[in-house]
Amino acid sequence: MILTVTLNPAVDVTYHLDRVAHHGSNRVDAVAERAGGKGVNVARVLAALGHDTVATGLAGGATGEALRADLATAGPRDEFVTVDGTTRRTVAVVEAAAGDATVYLEPGPVVSADEWAHFTARYRRLLRTAEAVVLSGSLPAGVPPDAYGTLVALAAGAGVPAVLDAQGPALRAGLAAGPALVKPNAAELVATAGPVTPLTGARMLRAAGARAVVVSLGPGGLLASTRDGDWRARPPQQVHGNPTGAGDSAVAALTLGLVAGTPWPDRLAQAVALSAATVLAPLAGSFDPADHRRLLPLVTVRPVYPPSTPPPPLPPSPEGEPCPS
Repeated sequence: MILTVTLNPAVDVTYHLDRVAHHGSNRVDAVAERAGGKGVNVARVLAALGHDTVATGLAGGATGEALRADLATAGPRDEFVTVDGTTRRTVAVVEAAAGDATVYLEPGPVVSADEWAHFTARYRRLLRTAEAVVLSGSLPAGVPPDAYGTLVALAAGAGVPAVLDAQGPALRAGLAAGPALVKPNAAELVATAGPVTPLTGARMLRAAGARAVVVSLGPGGLLASTRDGDWRARPPQQVHGNPTGAGDSAVAALTLGLVAGTPWPDRLAQAVALSAATVLAPLAGSFDPADHRRLLPLVTVRPVYPPSTPPPPLPPSPEGEPCPS
């Protein structure tokens, strides 16, 4: 079983239209709603690939009920903890003419100390049967700022490798506990490591405790820095569509590679192909298996051989630095 954790999930609302008229009225062609948040997207993809998956986190209010109702149809087992606050919504505006999307993120609920304690107790129980755990996304108010450090450490104590997809203070808190993999995108890497090259930033995160780092470079594919070497994986071409959730599909593929122990080039090729197939799908957490199969043999993976110099340390974390994803 693979466990996914989404502490700040959402009901994702997706608007599809041809072109956005900024500062004007826009007629939407189609609307879709579904359970979302980074870890929920990962769980949905893992279930679609046929893997036993459990999704946990914090959910509440009418939005939380809608999230759980949709999750019940998606395949992962629901182990969310109920909170008094209301789960947030996100809105993705997919513009066909641009082949891209703009995303609006609401704040999440305020979580009490008792609710957090209830969650950590459930998390400990679920770790007993997990092969890996994926920790994804932002932290709602009230959750300790070092939450990911605690959750990575609990997983390590249970012998379960942890995959961490976060940024800024939330990511920093998890690094020292030694996650098996962290997967920031380029913007999240800059928010954590500062204005450095992706490879330097990835090596900085490894020096701070991560055993491996994979950076999403959007249309440019993935860059990996690991103990076994560094690689760059590229899609055959730039794909246009809805990129929301593409990074979550990459996390799903990388987690499966971690559990299976497949060589890094194979893991990266799977992650790039699945991510690209997700961009071509209309909704986050979805992909067409035919697109995945078609793209996989076209992905190129090459080793990276820059000078081997020690990376600089991570810069100090500015007080109050946000983690908006």
